[in-house]
Amino acid sequence: MGEKELRRSMSVFPIGTVMKLTDLTARQIRYYEEQEFVHPERSEGNRRMYSLNDIDILLEIKDYLSEGLNMAGIKRVYEMAQAKKQEEKSKKPLTDHDVRQIFRDEILAQGGLAKTGHYQSQGLQQRQYFD
Repeated sequence: MGEKELRRSMSVFPIGTVMKLTDLTARQIRYYEEQEFVHPERSEGNRRMYSLNDIDILLEIKDYLSEGLNMAGIKRVYEMAQAKKQEEKSKKPLTDHDVRQIFRDEILAQGGLAKTGHYQSQGLQQRQYFD
């Protein structure tokens, strides 16, 4: 993930700011969260914090609704976009880092090296295998 995308995905906006930026009510914003369009993080005080990406999605939803699309249609648009993104991702060749990450996840999911104490008995660090 590039620095620009990382910054856009940082959850830094409270719901009050999002309401001002999008002209949506708190109830509307929470409804779109319930519908899994946006995924705010929670602050230490359990407040919803939204990212620029979340705000973009809320504005897109607002535009779709003003164009006459209903929620089922909007969900379909986002499902198709997600499917296209997955298809493009599957066509992209795996990097060494991707392969190591998949390998690590599979081993840990199967109760592999970390649970068996293999690292300790061999005097090895996890970093040698996976990073």
